[in-house]
Amino acid sequence: ASGKTAASIALAQHWPIEIISMDSALVYRDLNIGTAKPSREEQLAVPHHLIDIIDPSKNYSAAEFAADASGLIQEIRQRGKLPVIVGGTFLYLKALTDGLSDLPTANAAIRLSIETKAKALGWPALHAELALVDPATAARLAPRDSQRIGRALEVWQSTGRSLTEHFQQQRSTTNDLSHLLISLEPTDRKFLHHRINQRFELMLQNGLVEEVRQLRARPDLNSSLPSMRCVGYRQTWEMLDECDFQQRQPNPADLARLLERGSAATRQLAKRQLTWLRSLADRQILACDDTELISNLIEFLKPRLIQWS
Repeated sequence: ASGKTAASIALAQHWPIEIISMDSALVYRDLNIGTAKPSREEQLAVPHHLIDIIDPSKNYSAAEFAADASGLIQEIRQRGKLPVIVGGTFLYLKALTDGLSDLPTANAAIRLSIETKAKALGWPALHAELALVDPATAARLAPRDSQRIGRALEVWQSTGRSLTEHFQQQRSTTNDLSHLLISLEPTDRKFLHHRINQRFELMLQNGLVEEVRQLRARPDLNSSLPSMRCVGYRQTWEMLDECDFQQRQPNPADLARLLERGSAATRQLAKRQLTWLRSLADRQILACDDTELISNLIEFLKPRLIQWS
């Protein structure tokens, strides 16, 4: 909710750009409202890539993103244009700029043990356990992010080394990727929280519940898939479970609870994103709550993109 889409599209008024989406939700087809997907008009105005590329029943990994984005960067440059990567999925960014270490494959027995323990103690307890062995990873994860907490603990138990250690020992596979990292950050968190609440309320008005209802009707989709665990979709799916939508329609009280849950989950995501951003020493910060954000962005880039002018 920091204004990345509007800011990136504004760049096309000044430079010949193409946009590569770095968003783990926008890759999915049929997830439109809850992802705040750029409109058809916006995508026609500026070429966009890595949006609507896979079915929500499938997985899309950071390694796949790195491979796809690397190829697109070369193609866009060969067309004489400037590739602009836009999004907030920082594992994708890490995979692209640093490469990914060879992590162990899934271990069914260890995963079952972790899930059994989570059922008994709750995922927040396992999040606290993860914080003891891998505080850096735990700081990036919500206490109920079962998928990522489980994977981080699985790696620790399988290898005796944390995810952070694996990443620190990895070798860069894209050292030739020259890039400028611009971070849109609020000077006042209240601004971002207000924008998040407004945006989620607009999603509900635009039909998020009906969008998730249609996705739930597909026999190949369930609430454990990465696509359905995206912020907004997970909370809406759970709300439909709670009100048993086949028996009755969600009432205003249901929707009010969904608005609060969805907004709270998005605020938590934004907090984790800001934590990750602070670890990137080379980022250039622009205030997203400045009314002159786009003008400031253009002026910031002009002396740095002379060769593209």
